[in-house]
Amino acid sequence: MSFSVAHFSDLHLGPLPQGAALHDFRTKRLLGALSWHYRRKKLHDPKVADALRVDILNSKPDHIAFTGDGVNIASPKEFPLLLKWIEHFGAADFLSYIPGNHDTYVKTAYEKSLGLIEPYMRGDMRGEQQFPYVRLRRNVALIGLNSAIPRGFHSAEGRLGNAQREALRARLVELKNKGFYRLVMIHHPPAIGIATRYRSLIDAPELMAVLAEAGAELVIHGHNHRREMNWLETGASRIPLIGVPSASMASPHHPAEWNLYSITRNGGRWQTQVSMRSWLGTAQGFQTVGTFMLDEVA
Repeated sequence: MSFSVAHFSDLHLGPLPQGAALHDFRTKRLLGALSWHYRRKKLHDPKVADALRVDILNSKPDHIAFTGDGVNIASPKEFPLLLKWIEHFGAADFLSYIPGNHDTYVKTAYEKSLGLIEPYMRGDMRGEQQFPYVRLRRNVALIGLNSAIPRGFHSAEGRLGNAQREALRARLVELKNKGFYRLVMIHHPPAIGIATRYRSLIDAPELMAVLAEAGAELVIHGHNHRREMNWLETGASRIPLIGVPSASMASPHHPAEWNLYSITRNGGRWQTQVSMRSWLGTAQGFQTVGTFMLDEVA
């Protein structure tokens, strides 16, 4: 029996609400708003984002993974709009969200920001801390990590921290023993060298060690706004690390894209088919630009 997961990231939902930069004023938020108005709004088109959402729903996946950066400057005025946009997908147990660095662009009261979409970040295993959370869907375990932390000017780094990494280690071992396919969701690229210094995961080496020891079938991420496929060598196996472009990018350079992962169990082995759906312009919409099996490219 196949289980399919649609994955998209870095929505950067626009346009910025009126007064978003000055409400709950922070200097970095103001600078981010200026960057949006003079550069980023030319790249991120809400019509492309809406088309991506329709395309995903038309594909009828079993679950949806959204790996962060739903907003731009973490203004309390942005999160109600993000919640409304997400709600078009359906119930909160159908979509799993994890925060990105723009969701924590500056310190913002939780109840006015990520707290509004907490139902989409809620696990269903006993004894869980908030992150990592685990959602069990048939024979697939979706594991949500939070690498998003407020940072200073000119920094988009992330960090998991020791407590989250150790909780992840325990969950990965437990889920393997129970026979689940382990799909790990993180915003920042989870290995060394995938992102530039001030955009990287600070504790990537420690995360890589956890993954190498405990194992995982797939790790998905966003953040870099481009199609990416890397591998983590563990000795016993190779773990695929897959990133996607921004979900709202209208530019022909790394246009909006989402992936569909179709997961099956065959002869005691996990198999994952990856289908990439890319934005080819208003006339063509989203089209499949590539399909492959992970075990054939490993």
